[in-house]
Amino acid sequence: MDVVTDESVEAVEAVENVFLTQGAAGERTSIQRFVIEPGADVPEHDHHHEQVGVVTEGTATFVVDGEELAVGPGDTYVIPGDEPHAARNDGDEPVVGYDIFSPPRANPDWQE
Repeated sequence: MDVVTDESVEAVEAVENVFLTQGAAGERTSIQRFVIEPGADVPEHDHHHEQVGVVTEGTATFVVDGEELAVGPGDTYVIPGDEPHAARNDGDEPVVGYDIFSPPRANPDWQE
């Protein structure tokens, strides 16, 4: 069993005020914590990975096919691979949650 402690990994600022922390990764899945600060947004993007997640704090607004979906604490979601999606934090507190990717996904280089 591999264990990734929170202290052993450093958050990466993927885009302005959006932070990703890579957690454990296996042969078929990986987990990543995200923090979206108030007013920040994740631009529309897609990837071949299926993405299953949960919001633990705050409320994120996901935009998929032009539809806005509010996802709050305890809510879970799934985004199929290759589905364009975006997210933003319209609230006053950070949005915190976890995404599980299959196949595993390393921290993406959002700056490209």
